[in-house]
Amino acid sequence: MDLLTLEGWLDNTAFAVLFITMLLYWCGAAFPQWPVLTAAGRTGMAIANLCITGLLAARWIEGGYFPISNLYESLFFLCWGLTAMHLVAESLSGQRLVGVVTAPVAMGITAFAALCLPPEMQQSAPLVPALKSNWLMMHVSVMMLSYATLMVGSLLAIAFLVVTWGKPVSLKGSSVGTGSFRPRTPEPSLESSTGGGATTVLSRPTLQLSLQRLTVAETLDNLSYRMIGLGFPLLTIGIISGAVWANEAWGAPWSWDPKETWALIVWLVYAAYLHARITRDWQGRKPAILASVGLGVVWVCYLGVNLLGKGLHSYGWFF
Repeated sequence: MDLLTLEGWLDNTAFAVLFITMLLYWCGAAFPQWPVLTAAGRTGMAIANLCITGLLAARWIEGGYFPISNLYESLFFLCWGLTAMHLVAESLSGQRLVGVVTAPVAMGITAFAALCLPPEMQQSAPLVPALKSNWLMMHVSVMMLSYATLMVGSLLAIAFLVVTWGKPVSLKGSSVGTGSFRPRTPEPSLESSTGGGATTVLSRPTLQLSLQRLTVAETLDNLSYRMIGLGFPLLTIGIISGAVWANEAWGAPWSWDPKETWALIVWLVYAAYLHARITRDWQGRKPAILASVGLGVVWVCYLGVNLLGKGLHSYGWFF
């Protein structure tokens, strides 16, 4: 079997496995009494990650360079990062809802790359002169890994918003992963009689969510914060390395290219999110909404800018 045939087999296998994995996670969420479905979904995500690893390795051997130079390769590298960060997040939390939100996105990325891109965009080609640099692996891989990590964090924030929809709750101390839900309204007092005829008033707070949903929502919120906290420094390193590469290639570290501008916007959005998490009265849904907005901003930076076909970063993507 030659490398081209192997690549075609691996990308289609990754799509099929992720499609089945998505169904397993959805069924596991619908029928929580069957934990085997979630375990099978986790196994499917690991298999898909291995398939994409093999695909990228075959492209590396075939082309002789790190496979992240065109849209097809970068989409699969993004999916590799997404599945890897999913496995990290699920191993930290053991929460089945992680796969419910991440598996469809990973499946959609592989479907777009394997089934929608024209064959000429899927083929390995020699690097254009601008990409013949050791900075290719450092800058682009770190940026793509930061996008994948931030996407996972934002998807978990969206899941948190869905779980707590219509529930007047806030979070206490969740930014450091040690807090719990803080109810806003107390229950009516409960009275109990003592032996001497006196009455003791007992005040007990009302939990606005059931215990099960309370734990799920808090886990999603804390996990979202941790993933974004991991993705943000990766994004910072990627932007800095890109500035160094730009200074080496074009003589200026920053030129307000559309891709550079939107990368800065992504950085500002998630910096605002992290700042909001340590700001009083900004716990709970407000930062989660900001993280959800960040997901759209990441996609604009990654794909939307390149649809215009303008700027220094448009080569090898859309023509």
